[in-house]
Amino acid sequence: MCTEAPDPAAVAFSAPRPAVGTAVDPVHLEPVDALTITVLVDNSFDALLADAPGVTRARLGTGPGEPADQYVDGLARPGLVAEHGFSALVTVTRDGHDHTLLFDTGVSPEGMAVNGRRLDVDPGDVGAVVLSHGHADHTGGFPGLERWLGRAASPLVLHPVAFTERRLTPPGGAPFVMPRLDRAALVGDGIELIERREPSFLLGGSVLITGEVDRTTEFEQGMPFHEARVDGAWTPDPWIVDDQALVVDVRGRGLVVLTGCGHAGSVNIARHALRLTGHDRLHALLGGLHLTGPGFEPIIEPTVAALVDLAPDVVVPAHCTGWRAQMRLAQALGDAFVPGAVGSRYSFAA
Repeated sequence: MCTEAPDPAAVAFSAPRPAVGTAVDPVHLEPVDALTITVLVDNSFDALLADAPGVTRARLGTGPGEPADQYVDGLARPGLVAEHGFSALVTVTRDGHDHTLLFDTGVSPEGMAVNGRRLDVDPGDVGAVVLSHGHADHTGGFPGLERWLGRAASPLVLHPVAFTERRLTPPGGAPFVMPRLDRAALVGDGIELIERREPSFLLGGSVLITGEVDRTTEFEQGMPFHEARVDGAWTPDPWIVDDQALVVDVRGRGLVVLTGCGHAGSVNIARHALRLTGHDRLHALLGGLHLTGPGFEPIIEPTVAALVDLAPDVVVPAHCTGWRAQMRLAQALGDAFVPGAVGSRYSFAA
């Protein structure tokens, strides 16, 4: 049994920053005429998924093909690469003009870039990169992105804690130390770092990056067995305070919220976005909701109940949501549930 008093610096580092109630002075988020989210990296690729209203799927044979001597025409058409990570291209349309940014970069050096090429994405359209948090399954694609662009993608918006060394310590398993972002290496590549704990606006005030998310639910208690190295010692770090989301107001529809892993809790994130902007309508929630594994499955039911209460028109649970949570969300949300897959393009319009 530990009898030592907790280190104040460690407590301050890992503690959430709760706030309750409506925003006293909500930020102004410029509404957009249209929003398109194209998933470049996700945990699954399903080439047989059908298109649906507002959703275009990548098909078998997506891309120009690759050399394969075993075929008569010498080409394989493998489709897209799935990997345990997340990345999405976000394009907003205002006053007839499109503006694009990249949200997360996936886990492998080349996965995101390979999929982008096969989807015929023009990387030159990317005006900025945003990181949801510092975990390696969202930060791994920078080398491929630089080769794809022919230069470093800049600026890069992230929380300063994203550079922290972290590890997972599952019971009965060996600790897994995560790859750590190198600030000096990114700057050396010519990337302009924008490190903020507070909300940020991009693309003319039409995209909001939440910064640190208020933790207000009783059941979303962070990530167990997650630690950070603070002052040379491994310290419990369940809250992952650098977790942030991207928010867009689609004119006449409501807020669209995009998460990476949703470590702050999908309900916390959705409520925070509504409170921060003064809106009362959640139109869509997309991205990782981190409800997989024994540490998170107990909160599936209260999460589902809270999302049903928020009544979004679209929910796309991706990446680390897990099959059990996806099954329950599909049962509870009906037509609002939309399965995720690499190469899917989600369109929202005023």
